[in-house]
Amino acid sequence: QLQLVESGGGLVQPGGSLRLSCEVSGFNLIAYTITWFRQAPGKKREGISCITFRDGDTTYAHSVKGRFTISKDDGKDVVYLQMNRLKSEDTAVYFCAAIFSTRCIDRPLVDYDYWGQGTQVTVSS
Repeated sequence: QLQLVESGGGLVQPGGSLRLSCEVSGFNLIAYTITWFRQAPGKKREGISCITFRDGDTTYAHSVKGRFTISKDDGKDVVYLQMNRLKSEDTAVYFCAAIFSTRCIDRPLVDYDYWGQGTQVTVSS
């Protein structure tokens, strides 16, 4: 059983930065992959970045590539999402999710085993 808790959301001006954290507790983390998702009002939840606990391999959606960086702190079992050059269209609730896998590949949302509660990110002047 894993538990995921997101933090770090808030209000930021366009062009600003935020760092989200996803604290993961449980066992056998090396067998899991963590993906950050976001969901804007009226839109589908979309996966934006993924990292494997085993190898640290990462992937990014085109919409955030070059602006967002995913990383992990193995000692603290935390996955971070550093978000730079934020835009108004980045406004959404951000979730982290875990799946029992050692690969970052596209999967249906229903395949993810554990979800955090989400943290709101609002980009506005």
